[in-house]
Parts: sequence; structure tokens; C-alpha cells
Amino acid sequence: MTEPPASPAFPASAAREFYDSLAPDYHRIFADWDASMARQSAALGALLGPGPHRVLDCSCGIGTQAIGLALAGHRVVGSDISPVAVTRAAAEAAARGARLPTAAADMRRLPFAPSVFDVVVCADNSVAHLLTAPDVAAALADMRRVLRDGGLLLLTLRDYDEIRRTRPGAAPPQVSEGPDGRVITFQLWHWHPDGERYDQEYFQLLPGGGDGWTVRVRRTTSWALTRARLTEFVTAAGFTDVRWHDPASSGFYQPVLTARAAR
Repeated sequence: MTEPPASPAFPASAAREFYDSLAPDYHRIFADWDASMARQSAALGALLGPGPHRVLDCSCGIGTQAIGLALAGHRVVGSDISPVAVTRAAAEAAARGARLPTAAADMRRLPFAPSVFDVVVCADNSVAHLLTAPDVAAALADMRRVLRDGGLLLLTLRDYDEIRRTRPGAAPPQVSEGPDGRVITFQLWHWHPDGERYDQEYFQLLPGGGDGWTVRVRRTTSWALTRARLTEFVTAAGFTDVRWHDPASSGFYQPVLTARAAR
């Protein structure tokens, strides 16, 4: 009997470089970034319940969820593996009248004391960048460590149960209007032989003057975790009351997992 191929290690430096490069252009994904902030914070805020809460967004990027939650009155701290992204998140928050302390940090080794947050948010499919079981377990264990007993974990992920069934070669393109014209964002997906992981080529086409385009391409790898597998990881990390919320019920654009830190 042959052994299955080893899972690739999580390339922290590669993920950091990907998001460092994307940070200046990330808002171009959205037709209206501020409107998206408001919609997403409203959907997530409804799952958080009455606040204000002490919130850690441990994959805050340029602040799409963190800024919206801060503007809604929560006391939010943002962290992300990309120092370029967190610097921009803090500046964008300040420009909108919100306070958002930030830190550049790997979610497997969060630089915060135990039990200091009521809520930990990990949105936008961020956990999928962790490519091995030990990496996912380490990240969830540290999220549990910084949460108070009974605190809420809120994690969002692509609908990988469906995606792994069909294994698409691309994600649908997104079109937004920038000050210089239309911006087109799309992804090509190259699946690994294991059927679980895939390499992404992340394209952005920006107006290049005249009839031309400027093309920017970034690359990264993701693990298409099923709901059942992620539920196992979350439970093993010390969480209970694990629930999944579909977009139709939550109003958020991805499936959302919520769970409580065991007392």
C-alpha cells in the first residue's frame, strides 16, 4: 500500500507576500467598499448579539469587517499576517472616525493575553490559507486562548462542500467602478491531486490608458475544508454549540460558523 502524499506546509511568508501585494487594491473587489462594510457588519453584528463587545478580528485585512464593527460601537482590535494590510486598516478606520488598534500577527501565534476578548472573528475564507491539520488546530487553539469562557467564535468560509463536488476551474468575475474606470477581478483555480487543495491565480485588470489594461496577478494556495472537517477542528480546540448559518439566513455572503468557548 502506498502512503498518501504529505500535505503541504503552511507557507506563512507566501501568504504574507500575497496580502501585502493585494492590500493597496483590495477595495477594488467591491462595487462600493463602504456599502459592503455596512452590510457585512450588520450581518455579523446580528450574530454577535447586543454589545458593545471586545472583538478581535484576527484576519482583518484592510478592515472590511473590523471597521464596520468598530463603527457599530464595538471595541475592535485587528490583526493580520500582512503588515501592509493592517497599516491600511488602521488608516482607513481613522479616516472614517473609528478607532482600530492593529497588529501584524500570524493567527497561529496571536500576541494577546488569554481571555481578553468576547468575540473572535476570522472572516473572508482566511482559515483556508492554513494548509495542514496542525496549522488549523494551532490557529483555533490560539483563538480559544484569547477568548473568555463562553466567548463567541465567528468564522466564515467558502461553501467548500459544494465546491469540492464540482471542482470549478475559476471563480466568477467581479466588476467594480473605480475613479479611472472599470476594474475586473477574477480567479483561476488549479486543483491539487488530493482534491482538497488548490492554487489560485488572482487577476485584477485595471484601466491602463487608451484601450489597454494593466494586469496584476497574485498567487496563493487554499485548503477547501468541508463543514464537517472544520466542525471537528473547532470542537477539538475547545468550542461547543457549533452552528452553521447559510447566507440566506445570516445575510452574510459566505457560510458562517459560530461556536462558544467551552466554560
